[in-house]
Amino acid sequence: MSEQQGHDHRHDDDPRGHGHGHGHGHAVSADADRRYLRGALALLAGFMAVEVVIGVIAGSLALISDAGHMLTDAMAIVLALVAMRIAARPPRGGFTYGLKRAEIISAQVNGITLLLLAAYFTFEGVRRLVEPPAVEGLYVVATGLAGIVVNVAAAWLLSKANRSSLNVEGAFQHILNDLYAFIGTTIAGLVVWLTGWNRADAIAALVVAALMLKAGWGLVRDAGRVFMEAAPARLDPAEVGRQIAAIDTVVEVHDLHIWEVTSGYPALSAHVLVVPGADCHAARLAVERLLRERHDIGHTTLQVDHVTPDGHAFDENGALRRLTPHCPDPHGPTHHSPRPDDAAVAATASAAADHTAANWAATCHDGDHVT
Repeated sequence: MSEQQGHDHRHDDDPRGHGHGHGHGHAVSADADRRYLRGALALLAGFMAVEVVIGVIAGSLALISDAGHMLTDAMAIVLALVAMRIAARPPRGGFTYGLKRAEIISAQVNGITLLLLAAYFTFEGVRRLVEPPAVEGLYVVATGLAGIVVNVAAAWLLSKANRSSLNVEGAFQHILNDLYAFIGTTIAGLVVWLTGWNRADAIAALVVAALMLKAGWGLVRDAGRVFMEAAPARLDPAEVGRQIAAIDTVVEVHDLHIWEVTSGYPALSAHVLVVPGADCHAARLAVERLLRERHDIGHTTLQVDHVTPDGHAFDENGALRRLTPHCPDPHGPTHHSPRPDDAAVAATASAAADHTAANWAATCHDGDHVT
């Protein structure tokens, strides 16, 4: 549930005045349906136990590797359930965002587990290619067909849950990959049963290992981006900065940061400079509207100030450039207005120096926080 509160703060120590906006989107996604997750978990756990027993009896590495993959599927669902419960706790103490990144830890653990299992089954599959043991093809075919049915049912259950969460989506992808693996295992069992070529089982195990590697690397990579506070993969910070700078009255954007609190929860902060005499709050609202409508970013923290008079000039290419620093330690690239129009020229005009502190304070007299 999102809340909205208005807070006005007068900055008496700064005659220019500031517009600070905080737009928060706390209700990023609904909770995944725990009932569907538990149903999929029960299916996987029960079949996994049966598959291990049959794999040992049949001497099939492909079946045992499939069971290992199903173990990671079950772990993904368990961790998803735990992470969902933890992430739902409200912010408190030093955890100002709450514990929303619990799901990212879950995804990272699942990804690493998949990579370790992929390494083991690759080693064992290569060894069995060199020295293929006897494999009971009929057992493999029967178990593989049953596995296809179970994984189709589990994937259907998880597809009905909320997949905007990275660990829930990871669990779904695990099961989907496991379904492909069972198809490969069934084909391998059929080859062994009909031809007696036992190496088909090892090849199927290597296919399963490749699927584990792909899924594991994807989870580790995506979770790592969240931990490193990278911008969401779907967003280009440079393009976002250019779009903000193109808004009327905006002269410059710097200290632009985009990150994810957790999967599906993007956040942004930026320092925006507008022409002298412009309404800082109106500019902030325009930026928030752009970010919300074009990029689906609802959690924003924006500081909006007037540009320093005579602080910018046009270079020989007609592009607007800063002459004097505005912040002591700016971070990241700076985006300037692309328009050599009246609004941008106003930032370079010496007449702007005639704007007194009282005039600025009258236009942007209060900070505006929306939570």
